[in-house]
Amino acid sequence: MEKIKVAIEISKDEILPIYATPTDAGMDIHAYESIYIKPQETKIIPTGIKVAIPEGYEIQIRPRSGLSYKTPLRIANSVGTIDAGFRDEIGIIMTNTSEFKENNDLYILKEKGNKKGTYLIRKGDRIAQLVLQKVPRIEWEVVKDVSKIGTNRDGGFGSTGIQ
Repeated sequence: MEKIKVAIEISKDEILPIYATPTDAGMDIHAYESIYIKPQETKIIPTGIKVAIPEGYEIQIRPRSGLSYKTPLRIANSVGTIDAGFRDEIGIIMTNTSEFKENNDLYILKEKGNKKGTYLIRKGDRIAQLVLQKVPRIEWEVVKDVSKIGTNRDGGFGSTGIQ
């Protein structure tokens, strides 16, 4: 398996992102601070890491499937892109999709059953995944009619049906 060196700067006491198993595509990334996310609120969760991605690559921020399935928390800009020129701290934009109520219960990420309410993201919680991807550059070729290139499947949005 090909390996690409990526420089990383980690804050004091931060956990280095790691692959949970040898065949995983994504590395788990952790919260660097404890943060409350109320229903219908969006917050940036600091990770305590900065990276220097080689040119020609990006790091994608993706949701953790268990977190998406078991909680109402969502990565707001999924899939997020970290470009090769970005050198600031990586932050994970997370939204709590719970409905707002006057009195909301408080939950942590280990709760099961997709409970609605305020969530406490604790320092060290696994909140997202990082995936390194090659990024080829587009070179535009202006033509008069793209329908004459390759096979045109015809139809627009939803033209292949929903089943």
